[in-house]
Amino acid sequence: MKRHLPAVGRRGFLLGLSAGAMLGSSRVAFGAGPEGDSRFVVVLLRGALDGLSAVQPYGDPAMAELRGPLALPQPGEEGGLLDLGGFFGLHPRLAKLHAMFTANQAIALHAVCGPTRSRSHFIAQDMLEIGAEERLASGWLNRALAGLPGHEEGANRAAFAIGTDLPLIMRGAEPVGMYAPSRPDRPAPDLYAKLMEINHADPLTGPAIEEGLRARGFTAGVVPPAEQRGGFVELAAAAGRLMTAPGGPRVAALEISGWDTHSGQNGRLRGVLGQLDDGLDALREHLGAAWARTAVLVLTEFGRTARVNGNAGTDHGTGSAAFLLGGAVAGGQVVADWPGLGAGRLYENRDLMPTLDLRSVTKALLRGHLGLSPSAVDAAFPGSGAIGEKTGLLRA
Repeated sequence: MKRHLPAVGRRGFLLGLSAGAMLGSSRVAFGAGPEGDSRFVVVLLRGALDGLSAVQPYGDPAMAELRGPLALPQPGEEGGLLDLGGFFGLHPRLAKLHAMFTANQAIALHAVCGPTRSRSHFIAQDMLEIGAEERLASGWLNRALAGLPGHEEGANRAAFAIGTDLPLIMRGAEPVGMYAPSRPDRPAPDLYAKLMEINHADPLTGPAIEEGLRARGFTAGVVPPAEQRGGFVELAAAAGRLMTAPGGPRVAALEISGWDTHSGQNGRLRGVLGQLDDGLDALREHLGAAWARTAVLVLTEFGRTARVNGNAGTDHGTGSAAFLLGGAVAGGQVVADWPGLGAGRLYENRDLMPTLDLRSVTKALLRGHLGLSPSAVDAAFPGSGAIGEKTGLLRA
């Protein structure tokens, strides 16, 4: 056990075990749940996942024209989509997630969005983690811990986090301890500051690096800690092992960044989607028998523009896709009130129209999977009384 990782910037409180390319990262926080068997994991995709690429509506007649080079081949074609039932197709780099889907252990949710319509990473991420349309000092997952069955008997006292600090989603009155994994091979931060300085004027790499840092909450002159390829897989595997240990945590929050694909999207998405796919499968594997009682919610702060920009990428949008997986979910389905991509159907004539509030999904999981009372769910998501719980997501 090691407890002295380097300090990080504004988003540094989002914990410290990292993965992916230099500008990507992944982190995890844990909160102990009830003494029962249910496990709940939230995976935050920071930077805004392009839901139209991850879960492509190839059956929508407007898709090909809107997306051009970003539209992937049809299912059955070389390098094509993995079919999800005749209208939607999963990105081919999500093959392990697709296997869970065909095994009825994964759900794709589409045209989803969080509490805000802001296209600012900072605002949208904060509101997603707060779970409300106003700023609060705590996150919805921490508030949910207070309502878990057995809380009065101290079921949450063993809550802890991996990393140097807590993400906003886990901040609040409920205690969460800390564990910092050893990373003796971390290069000095000034090495990355120098790299930023060297690339700043380059018309290709300069903007890409700056945008990546901006999405993570750093200024152009500050660089996040070094990242290692494959780290999200190791992190997810460790989370699975810890969540199966006697007296271990039953609730966790992970994150992986690198989704801000303003340029070269097809190539950039393949790498980070592959890390996500491998990590989710590692989590499943290491949870072992506990996977049957697990629900994993994968979500992002907002989607991306429906149209391609001039750099073969997409810009900040609104509606996106999310995933729900685990042995406890009623998988093998795409949950979407599909708004369409044709003329007059886009949000502000640029984005996928959101038709499903992510809070309705999360509220259903807190109630049906973790056993929170209606009042405890309301406390986790204040001001959301008009938003009902999405049905049909969990096994009976």
